[in-house]
Amino acid sequence: MRPQRGPPRAAPPQTVKQLLKELRQQQSGEGARLSGLAVPAPRPTDGATWPRPHLVSPKPCGVPPVSPPSSPVGAHGEGAHGLEGFQAAATPGPAWTHSPMPGGEFGPPPMGRETSDPDLDPRELAVARAALWGQDPWELLRQDDEGDTLLHVLCAGGLRAPARAAAEALRNLGGLEMREHLGKTPLLVAAAAAAPGIVRDLLVLGANPDAADHRGRTALHLAAAYGHPEILQAMMSSGIPVNVEARNFEGQTPLHCAVLAHNASLQGGTTPSGGPVGGFPTPTLQDRLRCVELLLHMGADSSSQDTKSSLTALHLAVRGSNLALAHLLLRQPGAAPRLVNMKAHGNTPLHMAAALRGTPSQEPLVRLLLAWGADPSARNLEHDLPQGLLPPGPPGDQLRLLLRSRRGSRRSPPPRPSDVIGAGSPEYGSGTPPYGGIPHHVSFS
Repeated sequence: MRPQRGPPRAAPPQTVKQLLKELRQQQSGEGARLSGLAVPAPRPTDGATWPRPHLVSPKPCGVPPVSPPSSPVGAHGEGAHGLEGFQAAATPGPAWTHSPMPGGEFGPPPMGRETSDPDLDPRELAVARAALWGQDPWELLRQDDEGDTLLHVLCAGGLRAPARAAAEALRNLGGLEMREHLGKTPLLVAAAAAAPGIVRDLLVLGANPDAADHRGRTALHLAAAYGHPEILQAMMSSGIPVNVEARNFEGQTPLHCAVLAHNASLQGGTTPSGGPVGGFPTPTLQDRLRCVELLLHMGADSSSQDTKSSLTALHLAVRGSNLALAHLLLRQPGAAPRLVNMKAHGNTPLHMAAALRGTPSQEPLVRLLLAWGADPSARNLEHDLPQGLLPPGPPGDQLRLLLRSRRGSRRSPPPRPSDVIGAGSPEYGSGTPPYGGIPHHVSFS
């Protein structure tokens, strides 16, 4: 049960309308045209809940979109007092523990980061602070009938300067960890809404990076499932350590979620988390591939097995006929020897490749796994060899001969590229990929 802070939740919903109105008034008083401070208008309903902006994704945030404003919201008296003890500068977190990657920005941000961040206008931040810091802090902590606070609303709308100011005001009052009705903290809402600047600000201000919603999903899970590599990059650049092996209630790590999302996009379907929604561009295959790469760089263990079916990321990639991801996972340093023959309920990745029933990726996947040391003599719980799962007909017969020829042979390091993938295969056209690289004929966008 969510602990109550300050006044009861039965507070008049007009409170947030008043605060948003005051933001507009303060902005106007400063005489600056700051489009980033545009605030949501009340929904044209019975007025029982707070106003909300148009969201990127209603499902992860639990907040429906609304129409643009048509009339001013209610007025609120000017705040007569400031809040004591709130600091403008963020406290930097501990240094990131992994090595920098090209184009990345690691390590804790300097003090006064907002003054040098090109995506955060210091004038906007000053206006937002002036409007919000004059409020009673308990007013800012009020929740609507869906559990959203003002900070949730601002995060969902991607309004960085007001969200930063509200987070600074509430950081010592538990406001960064308050949850809406789906269990999302403001950080989780910002991650689902693809607001990397807000994610970074909240982490630096002290938000729990491993907070999970009612489905056990952390910010990493949401970024991976929705295809938001910019969220992963923001978390890395914040310098705050995060648990890359956290499990959702399906027993999956963020890497599992990223592979499943890439599989779904490759097959032209929706993601396991609900898929693309209106108001936000559909993530490309390159976005989803980038999520996998970033998670691996952050230290995600490719041999982690989900707790329900014992599947590794490689099992999932092979089951999804995803040659590109299988290639990426196997060429991670030191990954192949411990990954290629792991079993999920008795089945190795080679068993799964053999059971693909003649898909275009089947032969390249079988050859790839064999090249990295897959054991064709391994048996599953039904005592089946991989060759026994191959489909009937000429394609299956050809692979059956290949597997039989490898049984009992001494495994050696991966051979030349021409031995890994047959020339003229559907995935590679007439050429072969550079050794250890992603095939150039595979398109990710």
